[in-house]
Amino acid sequence: MKIAVYPGSFDPATYGHLDVIRRAAVSFDKVIVGVLHNSSKSPLFSVQERVNILEKATRDVPNVEVKPFEGLSVNLPRENHAQVIIRGLRAVTDFEYELQMAQTNRVLAPDVDTVFLTTSLEYAYLSSTILKEVAHFGGDLSKFAPAEITDAVIEKIRLTADKQISYCHIERTVTEIENKECIYYEAAE
Repeated sequence: MKIAVYPGSFDPATYGHLDVIRRAAVSFDKVIVGVLHNSSKSPLFSVQERVNILEKATRDVPNVEVKPFEGLSVNLPRENHAQVIIRGLRAVTDFEYELQMAQTNRVLAPDVDTVFLTTSLEYAYLSSTILKEVAHFGGDLSKFAPAEITDAVIEKIRLTADKQISYCHIERTVTEIENKECIYYEAAE
């Protein structure tokens, strides 16, 4: 059985990610989508939320499994008896970084190959960052991801906005308040 892993943060997944997942699923018996927990980043969604969202978005692809992981991407294929790491390329600018990572992974795990899939042209511009930016400003997300993803993004952004409370300390001087010096607190859950 040929097993491939597709590691990434997927915060959130886009049509570009789903395009790579679906195309990989045609070429491999099983594709494991590894959702990275990166403690040095502040993602919009928790790892488990991203796993759940991706499971919904790929529920029609029977040979795809979504699971969380931590650490080096090269450990994901080892832990899942996979022979291949899938990486998506949107543009030439992605290639230099991805090539360096593939070569590093090859040194760390000589038995694991990296396969590059170029994203379909219609999604070459698309990234999770762009999707989140458009969402923050209330733009139409329907061209970026399916409803199960965009609905979750909109809800998460709404909840995040509802949690932020602008609060000016009463003790502040009139001058400070006139200068609009406020402290922003996150509401406790």
